[in-house]
Amino acid sequence: DVAAAVDHWKASGLDLTPILVEPETPWEQDRFAAMGQDHGLDKALDNELIRLAKPALERQERVEVDLEIKNLNRTVGTMLGHEISKRYGSLGLPDDTIVANLTGSAGQSFGAFLPKGVTLRLEGDANDYVGKGLSGGRLVLRPSDDRHPDFVPEENIIAGNVILYGATGGQVFIRGVVGERFCVRNSGALAVVEGIGDHGCEYMTGGRVVVLGQTGRNFGAGMSGGIAYVYDPHNTFDPLVNLDMVTLEALEEDDIEFLRETVRAHHRETDSMLAARILDRWRTNSRHFRKVMPKDYRRVLDAAALAEEQGRDVDEAIMASAHG
Repeated sequence: DVAAAVDHWKASGLDLTPILVEPETPWEQDRFAAMGQDHGLDKALDNELIRLAKPALERQERVEVDLEIKNLNRTVGTMLGHEISKRYGSLGLPDDTIVANLTGSAGQSFGAFLPKGVTLRLEGDANDYVGKGLSGGRLVLRPSDDRHPDFVPEENIIAGNVILYGATGGQVFIRGVVGERFCVRNSGALAVVEGIGDHGCEYMTGGRVVVLGQTGRNFGAGMSGGIAYVYDPHNTFDPLVNLDMVTLEALEEDDIEFLRETVRAHHRETDSMLAARILDRWRTNSRHFRKVMPKDYRRVLDAAALAEEQGRDVDEAIMASAHG
């Protein structure tokens, strides 16, 4: 609607005809939403998952299923998660109430918005946006057991870009390397991976990330919360970190214990040989982890610790530190 601007001095000499002309089209398209869209949800793999998971959905009985997956199967687990959230809200179900063992190549957004109580184990590979908005579920990605004997998982791509975008909770264990922008805006999930591309942990606000291999450049850009640990035995990580909002800190005893338990969990979930090698010489290898700590998060933690030591209100101290 340009009527209100017709007499404005800025409109003098302005010809809007090129953008207001009604184009001719041989496809008889409408210029506005005149009919509902068919997204093909009736063909989604989740319909089968929901059917098989009926005992878990209705009576919280444990269910484990085996299915094949193809890259045309997108957002696998999302509709199932919706059914859980409708019935049980944000609490979801007990861990591993529903376990789906999948083989093949997953399409985009595998495990998106997956709530607590669902574990999706994928033997194969996946496209972009794995675990987008993950909300408490567990995802495990590993290469096929019948892979070529010369195939080295920690040297090969298993999933795409922007994994765990906006995740709020849950766990992801990935045996292999992934693409760029890993854990962008992660605010609560735990993730273990064996190598990533550029812009790792970009704008991350919470959660924990463990990278057992190389990273790309610009790691930690805009990272204001959470903690990342990078295994760096060859001392190549420092120049790849964006130090505008993070610092590199020495590991504390709590960090070492956390890392040991997390790497053990990664080995248990994925049978990772890389994790096994790190654990075999843990006393030596644990020294090669670098800790990436956001400056804002460190300030809040220090303020909370000081307030507790002095007997002051911790919440007030945190709010004061957050405002500088």
